[in-house]
Amino acid sequence: MNTPGTRRPVTPLNAIRLVAKRELNTRLRTRAFLFGTAVILVVAAGYFLLQATLLSNSGHSKIGLTGQATGISDQLKAAGQQVGKTIDTVSVKSEEDGKEEVKNGDLYALLSGSASDLQAYTKSNLDAQIHSALDSVAQQQVLNAELLEAHLDGPQVLSTASAARVSVTSITPADPDRDQRLIIGVIMVFLLYMSITTYGTLVAQGVVEEKSSRVVEILLSTVKPWHLMLGKVLGLGLTGLIQLVILAGAGLGMATASGTLSVSGVAISTLLWGLLWYILGFFLYATVFAAAGSLVSRQEDAQSVLTPVTMVLVIGFIVGLNLMLQSPDSSATTVLSLIPLLSPVLMPGRIAAGLAPGWQIGLSIVLTIALIGVLTWLAGRIYRNAVLRTGSRVRLRDALRA
Repeated sequence: MNTPGTRRPVTPLNAIRLVAKRELNTRLRTRAFLFGTAVILVVAAGYFLLQATLLSNSGHSKIGLTGQATGISDQLKAAGQQVGKTIDTVSVKSEEDGKEEVKNGDLYALLSGSASDLQAYTKSNLDAQIHSALDSVAQQQVLNAELLEAHLDGPQVLSTASAARVSVTSITPADPDRDQRLIIGVIMVFLLYMSITTYGTLVAQGVVEEKSSRVVEILLSTVKPWHLMLGKVLGLGLTGLIQLVILAGAGLGMATASGTLSVSGVAISTLLWGLLWYILGFFLYATVFAAAGSLVSRQEDAQSVLTPVTMVLVIGFIVGLNLMLQSPDSSATTVLSLIPLLSPVLMPGRIAAGLAPGWQIGLSIVLTIALIGVLTWLAGRIYRNAVLRTGSRVRLRDALRA
């Protein structure tokens, strides 16, 4: 039974929970978190709206026809469909009127002249696919005229020639969603990199701030250093996780609604894998960030101890992103994604792209968890020995020996 005036001892779990709750409540209520999240969502909404508009307009082209060119309207529409373009044609009174409409942007292009000698007028460069369709129409008209002159049935010959096709058999069935999977993977790689870097740095800055203001001395009179460090990591990690869920969930929802993304099942799976790898990646780096922050007592000195940690992330992100874009299924990408320090950034992208077999995913998770255990022990030792030492920067070797 507790006597009046005595303090009930704080259990390790309760100490970690209280510190984490303090960090979570403090960060979630800051203007930086709320404003930053809102700005990113607004920018994302604008981007997907723009993409949806571009997608809806990219396949449609309005072309004006004047003079003898008005007779090829149907052929032009058919040729456009063959190259994946929807061509709308309108008759224009004169060539001068058509050129004016092209200048004003009312027409994508103007066609004049005979079918076998077409002249196209555009405001800038002519789309390569539309150019190909126009060439096809002109060639068909010339060929048809030559066949008629040779007393052959032009339409029948053209129909027979058009029916000729090359038979293609894929040895390995192609994934129709491969491109979208890869795009989702790259987006998730970027989000994970930004989240881990941002909130990992906040852990270090928070440690330095508490150390310089001597708040850490008050806190350590109640809780142990290891509990304080882990609670801080948990609190900021949950803050980053909440923001990642908001951004990724809203982004995938907007992308699906706008038609920019059609593989919603892959998107949801990618989000779930991304959340798991965020948790693993954040714990992997955040404890290191906390240990690095405990080595200095001023914010001005923090960058010197954080640079080696952030450089690993930056190099891994740049190299990994380039490999993901250029050769996502190469041996180099596979090996790098299995290295624990790079797995949280690269493996989710490979999973989204459908390039990571189950054994590689399992191996990378096991290796990452093992490294988390080692780094947490080392970081806890450094934090415990350095967090109460103020003044000049504590050398890493001294922090490990103390």
